[in-house]
Amino acid sequence: MPKQKVWLVIEKNVYGDTQTFSVIKHHVSIEEAVKYKVYLEALNDRKNQTYFLASDTDTVMNKVITAHNKSVNMKEVA
Repeated sequence: MPKQKVWLVIEKNVYGDTQTFSVIKHHVSIEEAVKYKVYLEALNDRKNQTYFLASDTDTVMNKVITAHNKSVNMKEVA
């Protein structure tokens, strides 16, 4: 039986040099995930908060690891 894909709606918050990521919602349907993300973006009044979709934990982890490595590199340069 094929594994069912789950779509994650991820919230990203930036506070100075720090970034946090949270799974806000998960959906089996890409249409529902996109709709939820669009609603969140429409209601969002914070400049430091953004949303994106990920289809699996590898996608999320790649974003988190890349952001972390960039943050560490910036601290080492300063």
